[in-house]
Amino acid sequence: MSVPAISTTGAGSRSEQPTRVRHGVLFAAITLGIITYIDRVAISQAAPLMTRDLGLTSTEMGAAFSAFAWGYALFEVPGGWLGDWLGARKVLTRIVVWWSAFTSFTGFAWNHASLIAIRFLFGAGEAGCFPNLTKMFSAWLPQGERSRAQSIMWMSARWGGAMTPQLVAWALLFMNWRHTFHLFAAIGLVWAVVFFLWYRDKPSEHPSINAAELALLREAEQNAVGNAHVPWSRLVASKDVWLLWLQYFCVSWGWYFYITWLPTYLKNARGLEPSTSALLAGLPLFLGGVGCLASSYLVAFVARFTGDYSVARKWVCSLSLTAAAAFLLAAALLGDPIYAMIAMGMSSFTNDLTVPAAWSTCMDIGGRFAGTVSGSMNMMGNLAGGLAPLAVGLILDRSNNDWNLALFVSVAIYFLGAVCWVFLNSHHRIDQEAAG
Repeated sequence: MSVPAISTTGAGSRSEQPTRVRHGVLFAAITLGIITYIDRVAISQAAPLMTRDLGLTSTEMGAAFSAFAWGYALFEVPGGWLGDWLGARKVLTRIVVWWSAFTSFTGFAWNHASLIAIRFLFGAGEAGCFPNLTKMFSAWLPQGERSRAQSIMWMSARWGGAMTPQLVAWALLFMNWRHTFHLFAAIGLVWAVVFFLWYRDKPSEHPSINAAELALLREAEQNAVGNAHVPWSRLVASKDVWLLWLQYFCVSWGWYFYITWLPTYLKNARGLEPSTSALLAGLPLFLGGVGCLASSYLVAFVARFTGDYSVARKWVCSLSLTAAAAFLLAAALLGDPIYAMIAMGMSSFTNDLTVPAAWSTCMDIGGRFAGTVSGSMNMMGNLAGGLAPLAVGLILDRSNNDWNLALFVSVAIYFLGAVCWVFLNSHHRIDQEAAG
């Protein structure tokens, strides 16, 4: 396909309106975010059946939950770095094909060891997904559109996870849990084919873009590909990068409970039937999605008063994580399961006010290396994801199923995340430091 001609005036004719190919890029990110969370969350709803059929203890099921996160964390930085070097088109296609295959393989697990191996490889394959979506945004969206895009993408991902318990419950009416994983795997494979045929790493290479839209993206396109020489020493030495890593570890610790242990908690600790449990299990992710959408608006509102987006993010995120801790504490102490789930949903809402802000901060700090910085942050988040489900399983087995103790640990970690944001400054860009 031919590349569209670029006007020498830089914007095409005065009457030419920009095309909206960049909106298609956002749509691709939204749909992939939904698919990602469907495939990731499905195991939490299927866990009681899998535990029964495979003869697993709580600790063993917790280890299976954690195996995904360990694989995801270990390969997150390589996945983000590959996106900086090779571009999102090749890397995301490989990621989605890989994780879809191992989503299907989950349905073939025959014992604890096989489930651990499959979930670890699933996580390793999915690693780099969101850093490469962030890479897409840095190359395809003007600066003013990126925070809103992160909010919309993360809202969609959370809502995909919120729908998953109901989707799994519906699928289990017609098939067993093994076939359910095969069904969800097929959706990802279709996305990978369509994406590879349509997407281009550089806006100037896309056959549908016109000169007017290309003029909007001229600065952004510099972030596209070929940025393989990451200034690792500056990244590791940066106080702000370390604070970015630690706060995301804290955000992810409590959040992983919702996509792993929550359905089991509702059944065993709250005594709810599967139909009611499936409905309530989606509430934290649904309200988390609302929090993701509200994040960019709230940060922009606060920035009007502070005059600085970095300061606005700092206070919004610090106060949000403090509120997340308070709501989760209330959820643990409330006796009525409905009120407890509303409180847990509000904890997820306030937790997720921080998520788009954190990923936008990765773009600010990383610049041309946004894929690597966001990959390293998500690695730390998924290290928490690897530890938290296992810790919950150990607490349950060694404390006579004391669910509140597991929740109290998350409350304390949320407070630590709030402290991190007080000292974080996103004005320090590692690519500019490297160039200087």
